[in-house]
Amino acid sequence: MITLRNVVLRRGTKIVLDDASVVLQPGEKVGLVGRNGAGKSSLFALLTDRLHSDKGDVEIPRQWALAEVAQNMPETEMPATEFVLEGDVRLMAARQALADAEAADDGHAIADAYAQLMDAGSLDAPARAQALLMGLGFKGAQVDAPVNSFSGGWRMRLQLARALMCPSDLMLLDEPTNHLDLDALVWLEAWLQRYEGTLIIISHDREFLDAITKVTLHLDETKLHRYGGNYTAFESMRAERMLQQQQAFDKQQERMAHLQKFIDRFKAKASKAKQAQSRVKALERMERLAPVLTASDFSFEFREPLNLPNPMLMFDTVSVGYDTDEGEKVIVRGIDRSVLAGQRFGILGANGQGKSTFVKTVARMQRAMGGTITEGKGLSIGYFAQQEMDVLRPDEGPLMHMIRLAKEVSPNAREQELRDFLGQFRFVGDMVNQEVGSLSGGEKARLVLAMLVWQRPNLLLLDEPTNHLDLQTREALSMALNEFEGTVMLVSHDRALLREVCDEFWLVADGKLAPFDGDLDDYQRWLLEQSKEAAKLAKEEAKQALRAARAGTGAAPAPVAAPVAAPAASPAPAPAKREDRKLSGQERQKLNEQTRPLRKEMEQIDAKMKAWNDERAKLEAQLSSAGQTPAQIADAGKRLKAIGDEVEEAEMRWLELSEQVDAIMTAG
Repeated sequence: MITLRNVVLRRGTKIVLDDASVVLQPGEKVGLVGRNGAGKSSLFALLTDRLHSDKGDVEIPRQWALAEVAQNMPETEMPATEFVLEGDVRLMAARQALADAEAADDGHAIADAYAQLMDAGSLDAPARAQALLMGLGFKGAQVDAPVNSFSGGWRMRLQLARALMCPSDLMLLDEPTNHLDLDALVWLEAWLQRYEGTLIIISHDREFLDAITKVTLHLDETKLHRYGGNYTAFESMRAERMLQQQQAFDKQQERMAHLQKFIDRFKAKASKAKQAQSRVKALERMERLAPVLTASDFSFEFREPLNLPNPMLMFDTVSVGYDTDEGEKVIVRGIDRSVLAGQRFGILGANGQGKSTFVKTVARMQRAMGGTITEGKGLSIGYFAQQEMDVLRPDEGPLMHMIRLAKEVSPNAREQELRDFLGQFRFVGDMVNQEVGSLSGGEKARLVLAMLVWQRPNLLLLDEPTNHLDLQTREALSMALNEFEGTVMLVSHDRALLREVCDEFWLVADGKLAPFDGDLDDYQRWLLEQSKEAAKLAKEEAKQALRAARAGTGAAPAPVAAPVAAPAASPAPAPAKREDRKLSGQERQKLNEQTRPLRKEMEQIDAKMKAWNDERAKLEAQLSSAGQTPAQIADAGKRLKAIGDEVEEAEMRWLELSEQVDAIMTAG
C-alpha cells in the first residue's frame, strides 16, 4: 500500500503539503482533486521520486512497477506502434536479453530469453499496442505513421497509449482526457475500469471520475483528506464535513467568548482571581479550530442579447473543409439544416470527422467549400476556439485584449470599467498587463470567456471550452450557459456539461452531419460497440502486417475501415440460367485444378507449423520444469531458436503460395 505519514513538501517558498498523512490500499482507484495550483502535480512528483519530502515518510512497495504519461513531446521517426510497444518495459527487457544471448551464442541465455518473451506476451504485443492506438482515436495507416508526423495533441495520445501499454502496479494519470475527444474518452474510461492495479487520477471531468474512482483524495489548504466514494459522493460528504466544522468553530467561539467575558469581569476581584486565572489557562490550552475557508466561488453570466434573429442560420447543401497545397479538402458535405433562436446543440463525432472545421466555418474563421450559409439579420457570434491562441495574442495582456475588443463593440467603454470587468474573471492588479503567452491554460480560457461575455452574442460557438478549466469554473460555465437566452452550439468531451446544457445532438460522421436520435448514454453505447469492432480489426491487421513484413513484400497493411451500420438489405439477384450455372461450375473446376498443387503445399506447411508449435510448447514446458541440467537447457534454447527460424521461412513460403492462388483466382 501507499503511505504518507506527516509529510511536509515545499516548492520554493510555497508549502504544498504540511503534516499530511494518508493511506491508499492496493487496487484502489483514487481521484485526486483540488483547486488549480493546490499542488496535485507536485504530489505526483513526490510519488515518482522526482521530488523529496522536506519532512515525514513516503512509503511505496519497492517491487511495484509504475506507469505514468511522459509530458515531453517525442521527436522521432519511429512508427507509432513501435513507440507504444516500447512502453512495455518487460517486453523491451526480454527483447534485449534475446539479442544479447544470440550475440553471445549462449543457448542457456537464449532459452531464458524466450521464456521471458512468452511471459511478456510478445506474440500479441503488436496487436495489443494497435488496439490501444485505435481506442485512442488513431485510424488505419496512422498506427504505423512516424511519431514526428503527428501534432502535439496526438503525440500526447501516443504517450498515454505508451503508459497504458506498460504492465504496472501503480498508474498515475494527470489530466489524461485533455487531448481526447468524447469517443476516445469513453474508450479510456472502459479500459481504466478494467485496470487491476492502483490508479490515481487528476481530472476535472466529473463524470469521468464518477465512472472510475471509488476513493477521492482532496488536497486542500496543504492537507490531504480521504473520502470513500467517487467525486459526487465526495461533494456530498465534504459539504456535510464543512457544515460540521463550521458548527464546531461557532460553538468554540461562543465558549471562548464566555470564558473571556468571565476573565474580564472577575480578574480584578480577589475572591474570584483564582477562578479567573484557571479560565485564562483553559483558554490558552484550548486547541483553536479554524473557520471554514473555501476557495472564492467563481461565477459569471452572459448578458441578454440585443436581439434574437429567427432563424439564426440556414445551411443549404453546405460543404466544409480546408485548403491544402493540393487544393480543397472537403470533410463534410451536403449540410441542410436550420438553427433557430434558443436551440442548444451538442455536436458529436470522432476526432477528424469535421466537428471543429464545421464550427470554424460557422464562426467565419474559414470559408465554406460549397453551398450557402444564410445568416439571420443581427446575428452576433461569440466563438470559443479549441486552441485559445487562435483568438488571443501572446504578446498582449488581458487589458489590451479588452481595449481592442471594446473599440469594436463598445467604443465608449472606459479603461477602469474594463479593469473592473476583468476583475470578475480573476484578473486583478498587475495580471491585467501580463502577457497572455505566459498565462496558464485556465487563465487563457477565462480570458476568452470574458471576451465572449463582453461581446454580448446571440449565438455561442464553443469548441472544447473546458479543456483547461477546473471543476469550479466548469460549474460556473454550465450555470451561465443554462441562463443564456441565445443559441448554443457546443463541441465538448465533458459529458456533464453536454447533459446540463444541450437539448439535442448532431452527429458528424462519414462525411455527413445529421441529427443523432438518442441521448449521450445511447451515444456511449454506440461508441463502445465501434471500439470493440475496431480492436478486432486492429488485431487482424497486425497479423497481416507481420506476415507482410516477414515475406519482405514491403506492402503496407490494408487500412482498417471504421465500423459502420449494416447497410439495408438489397434485392436478391435474379436466378441464373441453367447454362450459366453449368459454365461457371466448369470454370471453378478448372481453377481448382490449377491451384490444387499450391493448396496442397499450403496444407503441408500448415501441418508442419502445427508440429513445430507442439514441439515449442513441449520445450517451454521442459524449460519451466525443475531438474533440468545446464546442457539440457542450452539444447532446448538452441532448438527454440531453430524452430523460430523454420517457422519464419515457412510463413514466408505460405504467403507466397497464397498470393499465387489469389492471382490465379482473380485472373480466372
